[in-house]
Amino acid sequence: MRIAGLYICVFFVIILTACTDFSAVEGKPSEMKKEEENKFADRSNVQESKSEKKQADAAEKPKEKAVSLSEPQYRINANNWTIEPINQASSKVVLLTIDDAPDKNALEMARILKKLSSPAIFFVNGHFIDTPEEAKVLKEIYELGFAIGNHTYGHPNLENLSEEQQYKEIVSLNDRVEEIIGERPKFFRAPFGSITDYSRKIAEEENMVLMNWTYGYDWEKEYQSKEALADIMVNSPYLVKGANLLMHDREWTKEALEDIVKGLKNKGFTPVDPALISTEKE
Repeated sequence: MRIAGLYICVFFVIILTACTDFSAVEGKPSEMKKEEENKFADRSNVQESKSEKKQADAAEKPKEKAVSLSEPQYRINANNWTIEPINQASSKVVLLTIDDAPDKNALEMARILKKLSSPAIFFVNGHFIDTPEEAKVLKEIYELGFAIGNHTYGHPNLENLSEEQQYKEIVSLNDRVEEIIGERPKFFRAPFGSITDYSRKIAEEENMVLMNWTYGYDWEKEYQSKEALADIMVNSPYLVKGANLLMHDREWTKEALEDIVKGLKNKGFTPVDPALISTEKE
């Protein structure tokens, strides 16, 4: 009996010890779980805080205005005939223009400009597009991607003409150009720069932008060679941002054209695409 009692006492001691250890083990994972939950909550709070900060920074940062290439990027300054940027367009540009086209050199000049990725306006005269062969040349220049401008039908000084004659010189050429290429000219340049009040009115009715030029030299005898013309066109004191460069359908101009374009580009000037010039009335 005494031995049996001893066994019973030992049994109860084992049971109590086991229960005590089990409770300790049971409680430890619970405390660890709680600690991990606290750490996770802290990390979540930090992440939420960072996310909120990013959203706040994004809200405070001003949005940059997107420039659409489908909208006009330039306008003509009627005070000095330069090409002015609109909004954020580059100001270091020049406009290349070829008058009295398409005579004997215009098509080859267009091909040179195309090779150099240099847009231009070809201002045409009606007496150069009278025949089917001449019309074909104009259409090819247009299909190479060049803008076609109105330089009157017969290249007269408009100041010497009646209003009726001026109307015919301008509108009949627009009709002829549309017949050949399918659209009317968007730019008008009067021969000798002689814009009359009436020709201004006709140009407005025809939805054309008036244009003269900043400088040109190829009609002056001293510049009727490749070297002399290329030098003065690139190093002229009138070369400014937005300069409107006047050239003509001439043999020496054709020969100098590549050097002129490369020289302008080497000075940091980009030939502007006439399609980016606004034709809207101010």
